Amino acid sequence: MDQKILLKESDIPKQWYNLAADLPTPLLPPVTPDGKPIGPEMLAPVFPMNLIEQEVSTKRWIDIPEEILNILYRWRPTPLRRAVNLEKYLGTPAHIYYKDESVSPPGSHKPNTAVPQAWYNKQFGIKNLVTETGAGQWGSALAFACKLVGLSCKVYMVRISFDQKPFRRIMMNIWGATCIASPSNETNAGRKILAEMPNTPGSLGIAISEAIESAVTDSSGKTRYALGSVLNHVLLHQTIIGLEAKKQLKIAGEKLPDIVIGCAGGGSNFAGLAFPFTADKISGANMEIIPVEPTACPTMTRGPFAYDFGDTACMTPMLAMHTLGHAFIPPPIHAGGLRYHGMAPLVCQAIIEGLFKPRAIDQVECYKAALLWAHTEGSICAPETSHAIAATIQEAKKAKEEGKEKVILFNYSGHGMMDMLGYDAYLTGKLAPYELPDTELASAEACLKQYPKAPQRKSGKW
Repeated sequence: MDQKILLKESDIPKQWYNLAADLPTPLLPPVTPDGKPIGPEMLAPVFPMNLIEQEVSTKRWIDIPEEILNILYRWRPTPLRRAVNLEKYLGTPAHIYYKDESVSPPGSHKPNTAVPQAWYNKQFGIKNLVTETGAGQWGSALAFACKLVGLSCKVYMVRISFDQKPFRRIMMNIWGATCIASPSNETNAGRKILAEMPNTPGSLGIAISEAIESAVTDSSGKTRYALGSVLNHVLLHQTIIGLEAKKQLKIAGEKLPDIVIGCAGGGSNFAGLAFPFTADKISGANMEIIPVEPTACPTMTRGPFAYDFGDTACMTPMLAMHTLGHAFIPPPIHAGGLRYHGMAPLVCQAIIEGLFKPRAIDQVECYKAALLWAHTEGSICAPETSHAIAATIQEAKKAKEEGKEKVILFNYSGHGMMDMLGYDAYLTGKLAPYELPDTELASAEACLKQYPKAPQRKSGKW
């Protein structure tokens, strides 16, 4: 039995897959607060036009430029591994495979889109990129990509993660980026939040507001904003993960997976693995696809489907998505990358269609799963990744109860070597179970009532 299934560099996918081409019901368009559709030209101050073209594209396949592939070869194709030791411990008949995205230089899946975004911005004549980061994985990935491509990089990091994960900030500094705790005094959005809530732990929504403001107020016109998840072009770039995994499962002698799992904060690593397999499900394959989120930030499982802003200061277009409301300030759980109030519109539409079945798991169960993983497979996973592992363990136990030999595939989205404080909190009994109270959910949703409604449209096939 091969525990590592490897591809040659010549086998790397040469195109990205765009799920928007195959969704039975098209996405609702981005709109202004009065309900008017957003045109590509309205996004131009924020993103370069070559990425905007990808954002609105409905082409099924989009070519990956050779210059981008030449950078991706540094770590891609990534291994597909079989978790044989976890299988033995659980006594499950399931075959558990995971795509190991922790082997990238920054340690996660994030460079799969950071590199293309930096490259396309450079081609468009942009000199500076500004972004936000939660746990720091996106910020370090963009810092890495900008250094390789030749752009300057500024990162607004959610304050609680800035404090909890100092080594992520240092990684960004090593690659030449400036990292600032958010909310900060550098922007109007940050100053306003600090005046209202001086002790706030911050949020991705706030950090996005600061990053966008910093980009659009640059009078030189040479600065743009880069986003690490949620938007269509970001998820598009990540599909290289699932496209590689398809080839590797065939080499392993497996059929299509019965179950595909990924943690989901904004949706990028989940979509990267799941979207190429979603195409098979749309074509009739019998498959369960599960995005997993924390019970502390239950966007997909409890949030309404509504038009909402992607940021706290309401600077972005309004997107139709599952959301907890742009004013939502999540509790400071240690899975910083899963603390976003919204979710990728493509993921949300697939949930409405019935293609995906989202699941929420408490952080204590996730850390328990992470320790079991470390004790069996040996590696220390990111807190975000532990949600995918926890769901995988649930499904492997279910396969044992049913006596069924299932193929389970999940995305190992990143390592946890920079996340020791979360592990320490769990090991010393300081980490408690937490489920978002209904009162906080209702309060978060109240900010949505004045905006356009987002009808749930679906084909009814699933």
